[in-house]
Amino acid sequence: MTMHLVRGMSTTNTKKRKAKGITAADRKAKVEHDKWLRKMGVHPEQLAKRQKVAVNEIPDYTKDRRSLPTSDRICGNGTKKEGNVYSGERQLLGVATMHKSNMVPIFADKKEDAKDIAQMRRN
Repeated sequence: MTMHLVRGMSTTNTKKRKAKGITAADRKAKVEHDKWLRKMGVHPEQLAKRQKVAVNEIPDYTKDRRSLPTSDRICGNGTKKEGNVYSGERQLLGVATMHKSNMVPIFADKKEDAKDIAQMRRN
């Protein structure tokens, strides 16, 4: 498959372009933009003067107020759920595949299920 270029564009065009000079309108726009940045307080010179604050530092909130004694113990949220335990009552013989990869377990106490499923796939 070939890729096509947009009309008027070519990868073989190596012509160097002449850089345009800065016009009076460009200089005026830059002065106005710098003025606006200073007004907002985000001019690069203003940002350089600001004291840099560590990003990962956690502030100490206990300096200006009293602290109450706290505990390191964490309360539980209820009783623990009992886990599932295999009782051994039913024995798994295997897994049968019904319609469209539907997997069905076959237990020893219901062997006729395996026969029914086998017949269903053939009828």
